[in-house]
Amino acid sequence: MSNAFARNRPLWLALILAVVALALVFVAGWWFGRVAERSHEAKEVAHAAQPAPRDSALGRADLTQIDGLRRGIPVDQEAAPLPMARVQNLDVKRERAYPMQPPTIPHAIDGYQVDKNSNRCMLCHARANAEKFQAPPVSVTHYMDRDDQFLASISSRRYFCNQCHVVQTDAPLLVNNAFEDIDQVLAAAEAGTATAEAAGKVQ
Repeated sequence: MSNAFARNRPLWLALILAVVALALVFVAGWWFGRVAERSHEAKEVAHAAQPAPRDSALGRADLTQIDGLRRGIPVDQEAAPLPMARVQNLDVKRERAYPMQPPTIPHAIDGYQVDKNSNRCMLCHARANAEKFQAPPVSVTHYMDRDDQFLASISSRRYFCNQCHVVQTDAPLLVNNAFEDIDQVLAAAEAGTATAEAAGKVQ
């Protein structure tokens, strides 16, 4: 064994030096990575302590920017998250914004089981139970199959309610919204026509 080592001594020395060099490179990389990580964490803590820019008129983030989610925070910096919005639980039926809009859910649905074995929504909203619980009954369209044939029970295509119906929260708007429903549009058009007719009569 000693004769073999003596014959290959240069090879063994080169191998040992290569292992030592790799170990030094690994330790140096690990050390510099830790230093950079600590520096980044310190910057994040310092940035989180600064208040997010706010719109004094609206009392919330500036709504005129394109990316309302970041609230003016540069892309390379981490924004402090907003508090969780609360689900509105008023149990008051909301108007629809446009024809055929799936109605929104006016109450919390935390813990509601809706799976292949059970549908908690149908306890109140099934046509057989709606009067008892004073809940709006499920639309007749939910009892139709893909061939428009009426079924005795809810269609499997409409079974998972929160595919279309969603709760609403008290979260502020992230971007400005000037949406007008069809009734508002028609009312404005009628008002404009009436004003034009009145101006024509005066002349």
